[in-house]
Amino acid sequence: MDEKRLQTSESLFLTALLAIVGGFLDAYSYLLRGGVFANAQTGNIALLGVYIQRRNGSMIIHYLVPILAFAAGVVLVEIMKKTFKTKGKIHWRQRIVVLEAVLLAAVGLIPSGKMDVMANVLISFVCAVQVQTFRKVHGNAFASTMCTGNLRSGTESMFQYRQTKDRTFFEKGLKYYSVIAFFIIGAVIGGLMTGIAEEKSVFLCSIVLLLSGMIMVQEYRN
Repeated sequence: MDEKRLQTSESLFLTALLAIVGGFLDAYSYLLRGGVFANAQTGNIALLGVYIQRRNGSMIIHYLVPILAFAAGVVLVEIMKKTFKTKGKIHWRQRIVVLEAVLLAAVGLIPSGKMDVMANVLISFVCAVQVQTFRKVHGNAFASTMCTGNLRSGTESMFQYRQTKDRTFFEKGLKYYSVIAFFIIGAVIGGLMTGIAEEKSVFLCSIVLLLSGMIMVQEYRN
């Protein structure tokens, strides 16, 4: 695979689309699926500790399940990378995007309420798959499903720009902040759409992911 193809998954435009999906899913899982943050597991791990201390079995399961699903998603990506990296005409990242779209479509069919645990499992799994698959923009480490690392790296880059006046740092910081902005846009859309379409609002994420896959197909053909 040549260098141009390797850069397909590192484009800022593709990362922006994925960040919109990430922000949407965080709003969706929190507002509609029982107050769980399915993207980044730090909050869930902290709440798991709280309910372990309180010996609340049902809430322990409530927060433990998405954490385990996230870990399983990371493992799956590594398996798919090893299995499909040198096989077939379809790039392994394209397979991942299609898998994400299908799983999120399944989430949209799960009614809210008692089935929220299942929905959160799938969302956490999808987020893990996405963050493990798409990790860089133009060679710099980025995350499309969480913002803490992006905020740290973007702020550090802007500080370095103030110190050195090297525009490379400014451009790098701007990219990090841009991804954060698109994540916020996704959360805004998620908050709006959950109030309109409820569970089925997540279908919009499936559409965006399929669009991302189509963009990747076009670039891999060039």
